[in-house]
Amino acid sequence: MTLAHFVLRSRAYALNSSAKRRQRRVSYDAVMANGRGGAQRIPRPENVRIGNPAPWADLSVDDLKFSLDEVRSILALPRALVAPEHRADARPAAVLIALFENADDSEARVVLTKRPETMPSHRGEIAFPGGKHDPALDASLSATALREAHEEVALDPSAVEIVAELDGIGTIASQFVITPFVGLLRSRPQLVPHPREVVSVFDVSLSELLSVETHRSEIWPLTTTELDIQFYDLVGETVWGATARILTNLFRVLTAQRVEQRQSQ
Repeated sequence: MTLAHFVLRSRAYALNSSAKRRQRRVSYDAVMANGRGGAQRIPRPENVRIGNPAPWADLSVDDLKFSLDEVRSILALPRALVAPEHRADARPAAVLIALFENADDSEARVVLTKRPETMPSHRGEIAFPGGKHDPALDASLSATALREAHEEVALDPSAVEIVAELDGIGTIASQFVITPFVGLLRSRPQLVPHPREVVSVFDVSLSELLSVETHRSEIWPLTTTELDIQFYDLVGETVWGATARILTNLFRVLTAQRVEQRQSQ
């Protein structure tokens, strides 16, 4: 290869890399321009790629809405749980996906919390109420989810109807294996965030989380594999990490039949 050819190839490579960086930046800027996304710390690698649309991306706005009765019926259908991959020394934990309806509509909403910046890990991230299993206090993992929800946001365990267990997930940074439980509430709960564990507690409709304006995915290449990272960009906050993975698993279950019907039309 001559020096001239080397210079031309180097310039082409630089231009191509710059174009890819601009393409990624345009995608992220578009999210922020819509008023969505937060200040969460996201260790995004340089060579990230935009992922595929969600399976439910082509559903109509009405098909993205779920009532509590519909959630209960769908989750009551038989399905096999998938055991998560995790290290042998991973610690068991559980979270509560608490759902309720407003009095003026029949649309399911989910309770989310924001972790304080003073926490040792996952600072400022959006999470479900939940935490580490304590065998001295918890008879089961569902009991862990209920206890932690009571401690973190003062949710009365007797007000929660546990209707399903979802696929567990393993975390990389904190080395937990998390079991999610879906719990239905009879009405909007009066929640009080624990001053040391929760900065704020809020709720969002499932249909907003399912919308194409909110959900996106990115492919993060690692040394020997690639990770499909899920994001839900709310107004002022970004849900990602374990919480986003759990939401995606829930939404795949809830929308599966509607997606199949849409594809068969």
